Amino acid sequence: MPTISVIIPTYNREDFIGRALCSVFSQTHPCQEILVVDDGSTDRTKAVVDSLCEQSPVPIHYLYQENQGPAAARNLGITHAQSGLLAFLDSDDHWRKEKLATQLKAMEECPEFLISHTREQWLRMGVHLNQKKKHLPRHGEIFDHCLQLCVVGMSTVMIRKELFEKVGLFSADLPCCEDYELWLRVSARYPFLLIDQPLTIKEGGREDQVSFQYRVGMDKLRIKAISRLLEQTSLTSTQYEMALEERRRKSQVYGMGCVRHGRAEEGAMYLGLGS
Repeated sequence: MPTISVIIPTYNREDFIGRALCSVFSQTHPCQEILVVDDGSTDRTKAVVDSLCEQSPVPIHYLYQENQGPAAARNLGITHAQSGLLAFLDSDDHWRKEKLATQLKAMEECPEFLISHTREQWLRMGVHLNQKKKHLPRHGEIFDHCLQLCVVGMSTVMIRKELFEKVGLFSADLPCCEDYELWLRVSARYPFLLIDQPLTIKEGGREDQVSFQYRVGMDKLRIKAISRLLEQTSLTSTQYEMALEERRRKSQVYGMGCVRHGRAEEGAMYLGLGS
């Protein structure tokens, strides 16, 4: 049976990292190892991790790097992981106890899939949120859905390590939307296996989260991600047209926003992309 490495990037998450780790400890199918990648925390994150090492049923490898962002942290975890299957968990999210077992079983039954994801339960400041239809994860060929918005939850995925050899690692130069950019590269070439159960609990709505800090510029980063994708020769003609149209749409929206907020020069550039 294949083994699983769990990769947890973290930055100043002393209040949440313990819950994330305990959700890994309680899995009905244990992983082989846990890699906590500390992206330059200045709080007690390491102390919390150290205090939980004796409770862990598997080795915890603590990796520290100067602050470089979540993409670089995940990449460091990937390069150190020993297992053929990688499961990612953001340090402010957590899993239901059957998550790894259910996902592993599905991937063993469908060996042709290189990546799988689960549904999520969304919480905002502890309150349950109902997901809109557009946010619900899908199965199979999901390139068109991935273009629209980030529809694959980072804490939901289990990936065969060989996939990164085929499509490359996370783009470490992106401060946000690095997951969106990777899912574009993956979904352009490979289908996604959906485990249609809410096995991942995702927390949101806090000002210290990267997605909150970059909420105004996320469209700009997604436009950048699509522009990179359009430079690839591996896209089919249909995929190319779909990506071009989505870049036009996002550029129009972002460009008009720039104009409304007094950034006319930047707005004109993006409106030109959208024409």
